[in-house]
Amino acid sequence: MKQGLLIVVSGPAGSGKGTTLKHIFASPKHGKKYTFSVSATTRAPRPGEVDGVNYHFLSREEFEARIARGDLLEYTEYCGNYYGTLKKETEAVLERGQNLVLEVEVEGAMNVKRVYPEAVTIMLLPPSFAVQEARLRGRGTETEEKIQARLARTREELTQLEGYDYVVYNRDGKIGAVAEDIYAIVRAEALRVLRNKDAAAHYFAE
Repeated sequence: MKQGLLIVVSGPAGSGKGTTLKHIFASPKHGKKYTFSVSATTRAPRPGEVDGVNYHFLSREEFEARIARGDLLEYTEYCGNYYGTLKKETEAVLERGQNLVLEVEVEGAMNVKRVYPEAVTIMLLPPSFAVQEARLRGRGTETEEKIQARLARTREELTQLEGYDYVVYNRDGKIGAVAEDIYAIVRAEALRVLRNKDAAAHYFAE
């Protein structure tokens, strides 16, 4: 069984990351090939959340001990709590031949790429900055201050775009096309020579 791919997806607010990944995981044809990374965190569980399903809930002391041991693929501290990806869980999923999807911010994505250069990094974007702003305003759930902060954050994030392997545009009403772009990326990456170094040996062994 071939090892699965580590796929890192980032995107600014309004890019449709959650909707896109939900579509991929629900696909009757492709869904079983993908699994979502369960992050570790030091924040307390919310009502209805299950340890090992929504998050791996750890104490701050245990999380920091794991950082010291190098057990985390990437981590960040946000609003007083740690969030991160466990290396052991990542390796277990990839060894099963499944593609593991990490939805992380730009900083986390670049950290993953440094530790795991084989990771496939994808930046998901709305078709334009104007469309992103319209989507954020269309939600009707955020203050003007919050919207402006998210837009300013986008300008910062896109300075790191060249660090990504691929960019995929999420056009309104085209979620199926977005998913197909990601499937195409995964198919191409699986056929790269660096992931098939034993191809010649297998070829002549038959």
